[in-house]
Amino acid sequence: MEASIPGKEERDSQSVDPTMNTAEDTIANRGPVTPSSQSEDPEVRSEKPTPVGLQTKFFHEMTFVFVVCAAQLMTQAGLSLSIAPLQVISTSFDTSPKDLTWASASYSMTVGTFIFVSGRLGDVYGHRLLFIIGFMWFGLWSLLGGFAVWSNLRFFICCRALQGIGPALLLPNAVAILGRFYPPGRRKGMMFCLFGAVAPGGFTLGATFSSLLAERVWWPWGYWISGIVCFIFAVLGFFVIPYVAQQKPREDLSTFERLDTYGAITGVSGLILINFAWNQASVVGWKAPYTYVLLIVGILTIVLFLFMECRASYPLLPRSVLVGETGWVLGCVAAGWSSFGVLVFYYYEILENLEGNSGLLVTAKWAGASASGACAAVITGLLLGRIPASVIMFVAMLAFSAGQALLASMPIGQIYWANAFVIMLVTPWGMDMSFPSGILILSNAMPQQDQGVAGSLVNTVVNYSISMGLGFAGVVEHYVSNNGDDILKGYRGATYMGVGLAGFGTLVATCFMIVTWINSRKGFS
Repeated sequence: MEASIPGKEERDSQSVDPTMNTAEDTIANRGPVTPSSQSEDPEVRSEKPTPVGLQTKFFHEMTFVFVVCAAQLMTQAGLSLSIAPLQVISTSFDTSPKDLTWASASYSMTVGTFIFVSGRLGDVYGHRLLFIIGFMWFGLWSLLGGFAVWSNLRFFICCRALQGIGPALLLPNAVAILGRFYPPGRRKGMMFCLFGAVAPGGFTLGATFSSLLAERVWWPWGYWISGIVCFIFAVLGFFVIPYVAQQKPREDLSTFERLDTYGAITGVSGLILINFAWNQASVVGWKAPYTYVLLIVGILTIVLFLFMECRASYPLLPRSVLVGETGWVLGCVAAGWSSFGVLVFYYYEILENLEGNSGLLVTAKWAGASASGACAAVITGLLLGRIPASVIMFVAMLAFSAGQALLASMPIGQIYWANAFVIMLVTPWGMDMSFPSGILILSNAMPQQDQGVAGSLVNTVVNYSISMGLGFAGVVEHYVSNNGDDILKGYRGATYMGVGLAGFGTLVATCFMIVTWINSRKGFS
């Protein structure tokens, strides 16, 4: 696969013989997709979208996969930028760590919310284009987040929220790129597992460098370096990811209808209002009238969104998405990943605030999660297709539940090699078993022209659930800790909230297994 070179695509597309293989033939033959193998003329488009085979030299393919997986890597690194050095950042802004909950929650909120529409934007305008724009946006607001050190906490939180739009553009379009370039099969499953496997490594990488820079240099350098790296990946994406012609749109639909603009506005607004209400309640409590008013308005807006989706010509939320396996899978992912947000945040809070560890030391204690997650991803890739997805989800929920239970019951002053070490080993199995299996199920269930929507749904649930989990746990902490007088009691309440979320995921996964078993028995009868 040759790198895309500006100007070369236009020359090649003009010199293509009409009798040569088109993109459809190339897909069928599972050959490489290069700029010269298809025309960029918008009138010459594939009528029957099928999986695109990516048979290139090993180095080129690995470069392609590395750049695409960098979306997941940098997203998780971005999450850790405000968790690991939380104490240092709070001192810089002369505030308490509790007031910086929004620094993490706002990032996850916008990631989970705007993913909802960015997959459709990729389906309409091109996943490659949105992927590049996503890294550029991510880089810009990472730089501005570092410059917030000369401003105030509010500007910093706004930068974190706007920074999250970058990963929102990246994640579903990265998944869609993999979904389009690899046909259904074991190879595609392994690629999705690899995409999920970099998540723990990304968090550890971001936490390590942000903690090191915060304690040894200056915390803004973590954001500035992150921004520079994002710009580098944007350039690499331009050259490494090949251009693929978009499917010819339906003539009876306008761009306004294809984007489901009304659905996008109501859906995004409702998700933001609900998320804001829960996370703000963790700071000011439910006594402030605007918190529950915004929650009510958000719920009504989501109801309006669902009503409009039932009448939309090209809905953002396909009507078939919550039936069959997909509904069960999304339910498990939502419960499991909301508990993960609680676990990783309070893992740092307990070890830093109650155990007296530095952010860098806590990151070192969490570092083994990268290797554990990689093992989980490889094993999941080997199991996909051999055992039912319901069994994989059940094991993932057990891993989330075990990690949460160990954190909630961890005695203060206990040796690291007891609960804390086991938490670090077990939790990544929940992450790297649930995410790739969920992505693969939805990717295989949806047509090629809706691969962006498939990527959006799982990534929306993952990242939005992280933010909502933090909101739920924060509210519990706020009321249990007696307004901060009993920190340990507040942390215990928040972590037991995480146990409840993970336990609910285990219950859903159990029902999923039972339903799958019953359906399989009906198939044999």
